[in-house]
Amino acid sequence: MIELITATQLDYFDNIYIEAKEDKVERDDFIITETKRGIEMLRVVKPNYHVPKDNIVEPDGRFVRRATEEDVETFHNNQSLAQEALGFCKEAVVKEGLDMQLVNAKYTLDRKKLIFNFTADERVDFRNLVRVLATRFKTRIELRQIGVRDEAKYLGGIGPCGRAHCCSTFLGDFVPVSIQMAKNQDLSLSPTKISGACGRLMCCLNYEDEYYEDAREQMPDVGQTIETPDGRAVVIGMNILDLVVKVKYKDDYIREYHCDELNAAGGVQ
Repeated sequence: MIELITATQLDYFDNIYIEAKEDKVERDDFIITETKRGIEMLRVVKPNYHVPKDNIVEPDGRFVRRATEEDVETFHNNQSLAQEALGFCKEAVVKEGLDMQLVNAKYTLDRKKLIFNFTADERVDFRNLVRVLATRFKTRIELRQIGVRDEAKYLGGIGPCGRAHCCSTFLGDFVPVSIQMAKNQDLSLSPTKISGACGRLMCCLNYEDEYYEDAREQMPDVGQTIETPDGRAVVIGMNILDLVVKVKYKDDYIREYHCDELNAAGGVQ
């Protein structure tokens, strides 16, 4: 299987398509593919690699051939034309009085389709807008309503970690993220601390959640009385990453123990 990307849209292709053309692709190669969106030029972000049987996904399209210099030039020309189309569409949206915010526009490589992505709070009746755009650009028009996460994915940006948004670089499908994940990791529940550029919970909360859940099963809760190597004490804090528990004794003496030490002493009572 090979993994490709264009405008932060990840696609997966079965290696059989490439083998049939006797072409070997490497990272950063450009190839021409046929996807559900149409004929596109994509950049390879991960060349052929083995995929476990349980992780196999349905291919997103068909490999056609390697891209030529002419294809690259056409791609860049299409980008310029798409930007002009985006400006025209924004004016048309205002004239039509539609409550929608355009995110971007993109031509397929053969210019047989012009795709506009937009966000909106409610469903939008854009049938007349499609007619206006089709008359102006003489091609098939497709308007797609996307969510705020998809908008951040297309627009890109820098996260609080100082790196490019995960969704704009390597994430494929969005994984559900819950507030419980932030609680498991003892993070601040302030929306400004755990929300991404899209305004939703940060996708990275999911990355270490499994570890924190497993670690918490080995550790007592704050406020519990446990048996330690030096007697009974109350848990007042913990370091989940290091599996260290902080306790306080009746004489206010505070000490830290590793979970292994507590388990050997009898653990939670």
